[in-house]
Amino acid sequence: MKDENILWQIRHFVYNHFADTTRPPSVEETAAHFNISTEEASELFKELHNRHAFFLEPETLTVRMANPFSGIPTDFKVHANGKTYFANCAWDMLGIPAALQCDAVIDAVFTESNESVQLEVRNGQLTDSQSTNSQLLIHFPLPFARWYDDLVFT
Repeated sequence: MKDENILWQIRHFVYNHFADTTRPPSVEETAAHFNISTEEASELFKELHNRHAFFLEPETLTVRMANPFSGIPTDFKVHANGKTYFANCAWDMLGIPAALQCDAVIDAVFTESNESVQLEVRNGQLTDSQSTNSQLLIHFPLPFARWYDDLVFT
């Protein structure tokens, strides 16, 4: 069994790194930060992936998702604290300002129509900065119990 203490310290480090830099740390950066071997950091990344603490790109040690943060560019850009973050989906675009506990401007693209929308989060409240009468909905193609069947699609 892995050392639970360092395992969760690494998870915390990955999330803080995303918050500070808008990108995930590499295994090498993580190993250097904790003064451990790259091999040990690699095993800990794999363990955190297996526990759904974050999601690695298939066949790599690159963090693709540490919900709500995305390690790759997406159609969900969250501008907060003078930085631009990418969210994995519409749900996560709302999670970034919540996780950072800050106001944000969100630029998103509707998947089906390819239309753009800009939203604002101020004092924890969501507003549509483009229209006062629109009602926006988020569609989840699968029930939560099936999200990890294909997390990238979901």
